[in-house]
Order: sequence, then C-alpha cells, then structure tokens
Amino acid sequence: ASPAGPGPAKSARFGPSQEVLGEDKLMAILKERELRIYWGTATTGKPHVAYFVPMSKIADFLKAGCEVTILFADLHAYLDNMKAPWELLELRTRYYEHVIKAMLESIGVPLEKLKFVRGTDYQLSKEYTLDVYRLSSVVTQHDAKKAGAEVVKQVEHPLLSGLLYPGLQALDEEYLKVDAQFGGVDQRKIFTFAEKYLPSLGYAKRVHLMNPMVPGLTGSKMSSSEEDSKIDLLDRKEDVKKKLKKAFCEPGNVENNGVLSFIKHVLFPLKSEFVVLREEKWGGNKTYTAYEALEKDFAEQVVHPGDLKNSVEVALNKLLDPIREKFNCPELKKLSSAAYPTPSKAKPAEKGTKNSEPEDVVPSRLDIRVGKVLSVEKHPDADSLYVEQIDVGEAEPRTVVSGLVHFVPEEQLQDRLVVLLCNLKPQKMRGVESQGMVLCASSVGEPRQVEPLDPPAGCCAGERVYVEGYEGGEPDEELKPKKKVFEKLQADFHISEDCVAQWKQRNFLTKLGTVSCKSLKGGSIS
Repeated sequence: ASPAGPGPAKSARFGPSQEVLGEDKLMAILKERELRIYWGTATTGKPHVAYFVPMSKIADFLKAGCEVTILFADLHAYLDNMKAPWELLELRTRYYEHVIKAMLESIGVPLEKLKFVRGTDYQLSKEYTLDVYRLSSVVTQHDAKKAGAEVVKQVEHPLLSGLLYPGLQALDEEYLKVDAQFGGVDQRKIFTFAEKYLPSLGYAKRVHLMNPMVPGLTGSKMSSSEEDSKIDLLDRKEDVKKKLKKAFCEPGNVENNGVLSFIKHVLFPLKSEFVVLREEKWGGNKTYTAYEALEKDFAEQVVHPGDLKNSVEVALNKLLDPIREKFNCPELKKLSSAAYPTPSKAKPAEKGTKNSEPEDVVPSRLDIRVGKVLSVEKHPDADSLYVEQIDVGEAEPRTVVSGLVHFVPEEQLQDRLVVLLCNLKPQKMRGVESQGMVLCASSVGEPRQVEPLDPPAGCCAGERVYVEGYEGGEPDEELKPKKKVFEKLQADFHISEDCVAQWKQRNFLTKLGTVSCKSLKGGSIS
C-alpha cells in the first residue's frame, strides 16, 4: 500500500510497504494533519546492511512530512533472553545511536528532522511501570508468547522477560505519543497484539506499517546472530568481497536469492536504478531502472551471478564508505570494541609449559552448509570413491571426493541435499582435489552402514548448519590440520535415538529445523 493525503506536505508518497494495518485510520489522520510515526530497534547484535531497508523508509516518511521518532530500545534488548548483557547495555545503545545516525547521513537523511529516544528514558518511570503491571493482569501467557514468536529468541524454557517484551512494545506506542508504528513484517504478531490489548487499558489502537524482511546472503533471514548471512556496516572491503563470494546466488534461481533480494529491497529503493558491471566481451555495463527487468534477465541467465555479486559489491561499498570513515576515529573504534568485545581465547602454552585449553574448540568454528549434489560419478582411479560436484551457494560448485561407493548408490546421491563441511584444507584424494567433506552417519557395529545426513526439507544450497546454542561466531577461514579442531569436535558427534545429529546432546540445526539421518540411531558422524 502507498497511502497519500491531500495538501502539499501530504501529497508525497510514503513509498511501497509490504502491509498496512489500519489504513482507513491512516487516511483519516492524513486528512487533518501530519502523521506521527516511530521505528524502534532493540540494541542487541551489530546492525547490518539490511537496516538500510527501514532507513530508506524513514527517508520516505520525512519526505512525506511525517514526524518521525527513532527508539533505541535498550530495555527490550535485555529482556530478549539477555541478548545484550546489562553491563554492555549502555555501550551498545551508544554504538547503535552512532551507527544508525551514520547510516541515515550516508543516504542523505537530515538528522535535525528526527527525534531520537532511548527506552530507559521513560520505561522505568512510575507511570510506565504501573501500566506494565496493568497489562500483565489482562494478557494471557499464550498471547504473550505467540506475539513474540517471530522476534524474541525462542528457547525450550522461555524466561518471563521474553513474555514481557511484546507488552512493552505495545505501551511504547502510547508513551511516545505516536499515531503509527513502523517495523519489519516479522513484527506483525506484536502489532496485532498491541491492537488487541492497548484499548483494554483505555489507550487508542495505532496504525501499523510493515516493510519486507531481507533474506540473508545464505537465503535465510538476514540476522545479527548468523555471521555468514549478513554484512556488517563496518565490514572491511575484503570482508564484503568474501561474504558475497560465498553468498547463495544460483544461476537462473530467483527464489531465496539473498543477493537479488538485497538489490530489490535496499539498493533499488535508495538509488532507483542498478548498474550491472561487466566486461565488454560479455555485453558491457547495463543500467536497470526497474527491478523486475533485472530479475527477468537473471532468471533467463542473461546476467551471470559473478557479475551480479561484483556489481553489488561496488554499490554496497559506496554506501558503507561514509560509515567506515566516521568510525575510523579513536573514540568510536574504542566504543565498537567495548560494546562488542571479541570472545577471549586463552594464550597458547609456551614451550615446556602445560595449558589444558590453548584455544576455544567450539562448533561455530566449523563452516557447515547445506549442499546440493549436481553430479556424481565414480573416481577414475579408486573403486571406493565418488567424485561429486556440490552446490554450496557459491559462484561455482565444489568438487568433493567421498568414500561412499559401497554404501550409497549413485542414483541416491544425484540431486539430493547433503550436509557439507566446507572449511577443511583441500586435499588430493587419488589425484582429485576434494574441497569439502560430506557428513554421514555411521553404524556402530558390523556390518558397517553409512547414511548421508539429511538437512530439513525445503533448505536451499548454501544455508548455514549450526549446533544449537552456537549460532553466532565466524567459522575459521580454513581449519589447520595440525590444530585438529574438527577431530576434537567430531569426538562428541553422535546420532540420537530420534536419528537427530548432535554434538554433546545439542542438535545440528538449520533455520528450518533439525539435521537427521534415516535410521542409524546411536551412530557416529564422520
């Protein structure tokens, strides 16, 4: 929807939104005065490039004459399963203030037209606290949990704080004295919760506007907790290149394509055009003024994934350069490292001394991804080995050698989804370099049985596979053979009685569910 009202200031379009709740009320307000609207962000993980989506909408609202408030929801960040520890709350809120303002400046939004508020400026007041108690007396546990399902981190035994989260967000609408709240479509359940319960306290129902969620580079939602899915606002140019190179962008595939989605939801709204950069021998540069034309050319393979990624890299770095420059001063460098300290690792033992834990050996160091087997054939020089071409969401498929000939027929491997360890050091196996390892379940007794691990149905090639509780963290670029990181972790890999792959009783997961095998209960994983 793209509502607009009469009069010079109100005639400007808000730009497209994915959904509007309360459009009739919105139109009625616009006939009388300017709209008062707020956008809030919990100060948890580092903001990433998908934050340009709401920033571009905020620019649209200002152009339309709206009064816009940005809420740095510091208290919410703590309530959401303590994603921001109390001692880091102040530092992270300051970091958010600086980086959000830098983003807005990088796309030409005048800051003087915006109002910036911290949640703790008013959420600890006597009046607000009393309203929290009043709300808790009418809200059911079921409704509170349902409202936060898409936003609050879901755990097996939820904390009471996470159930309070939607209520506070609803009350913010009243205490910020706004007509409308703007947020991602993942906030929809909280918005409908607010519409249901605010009137029970005698407060007015507000309008809600929603923007689409930008898929991450792996095809899932772009998330601060999934390192491979996102590009940080302060990532170096070489980091941007590396992450885009690994991004899922299958030729001709426009579904769950994180690179195309980023162009659609971030770059096009900001610039109203996108230039595909390529050499003259491949047709030269081409400027698109409509996203649909670009998507059509990509679907018909007129545009190559490599050219698309390179073009996004250039456009994205132009947006990020002013932000990097602003954070290049000593004061903000210090703030960044203090707000998001690097997890400390024990120093390596000196020669002749003992050190039981020279470094953290944790599952997040493994780069495990969903792969799709594009082709499989017998190794020319080894009867027990297959040579497979496996798509893991990169520009080119990987060549992988697997010892599965005696366990899995070729036709069962062809076109199936597998789980691939991607950051082992490549090694030659009978003359063919293998660039990964297909993870399989193995039976304990004889005769030996082997089954490739199965990702959940509906996964896309390139999606990150992680161990429960270890969603964050950057995988090692390459596992050093002498460190034996994989071997140490593998010692605690096993298959549960429900055929679920686990590490120390923690499940292997993708965003769609658990990784499993067909039948080898109690088996090992290799």
